[in-house]
Amino acid sequence: MAPHYTAPLGGAVTQAFDIWSHWFENVGQMGLINVNLGRTAKPELEKRILQEVGSYGRQIGRISEALEVLIDQADLDRTKLSDAQIAALHDFREMVQAVERCKNA
Repeated sequence: MAPHYTAPLGGAVTQAFDIWSHWFENVGQMGLINVNLGRTAKPELEKRILQEVGSYGRQIGRISEALEVLIDQADLDRTKLSDAQIAALHDFREMVQAVERCKNA
């Protein structure tokens, strides 16, 4: 078996980001472009979920897919829904279709 060599700065890409994220946590925001994923009471848990479960987009995508199944299988009497409820279902479908178009483009 060949020996494993790692070139200088040749470690996992996450290492570099971890170094910068720890630096920015201590120094604060600076630069022309800054990304803020929002406040959370448990930032380490949030980071772990994003790394191990999936991005916010992946999580929302799976929720959307599951919700589509439920809507398709529900025996909705649309005559009992308000105009706002019907519009919400329509808007949801349009959003899911737009995401699907982006994925397929």
